[in-house]
Amino acid sequence: MPGLLAKKLGMTNIFTEDGQIIPVTVLEAGPCKVYSVKTKEKDGYESLQIGFGVKKEKNINKPLKGFYSKVGLNAPQLLKEFKNFDTASFKVGDEITTAIFTIGDKVKVSGRNKGKGFQGVVRRHGFAGVGSATHGQSDRQRAPGSIGASSYPSRVFKGQRMAGRMGFENTTIRNLKVVKIIAEKNIIMVKGAVPGSINSIVAINK
Repeated sequence: MPGLLAKKLGMTNIFTEDGQIIPVTVLEAGPCKVYSVKTKEKDGYESLQIGFGVKKEKNINKPLKGFYSKVGLNAPQLLKEFKNFDTASFKVGDEITTAIFTIGDKVKVSGRNKGKGFQGVVRRHGFAGVGSATHGQSDRQRAPGSIGASSYPSRVFKGQRMAGRMGFENTTIRNLKVVKIIAEKNIIMVKGAVPGSINSIVAINK
């Protein structure tokens, strides 16, 4: 699907003409440069590789430095492919802006959600905990309980919900509505929340 890369600036509220308040996420969408045009004849499918932001030169490896110098563009902070563009209308170096969206469009926003670090089963999976608060069981309130039978099969099944790292996973929120576009500032406002922390980069797909 055609789309853009954007930076999440945060959340706020806006008012409609009839006085209703709408919670929105503010996204700085583009402008994104075209770094590569994939065609059916050459690559077997059609898509555009677009980049957002600028990456520090010290963080770029040699193969990528060669690619970016070949196309004559700065190294982007993130490079991503989008399908369903009319590839015949684009060439390397072109800019894609918020003009591809209109107010009322339904979009899906993909990003990496906030990392929570190592968490126990109560926070990570919503366990209720075991034991009572008194009678010698105060150290078991947030414990996971039994993780497997000792007789048969005498092992812990794969996928058993246990403590571990939580968050920092790729997440997609679908059917978000575009409620406002400020084209001169490359701003798109979508109703509701999107994955990721402030200043993280997300992909918006029509």
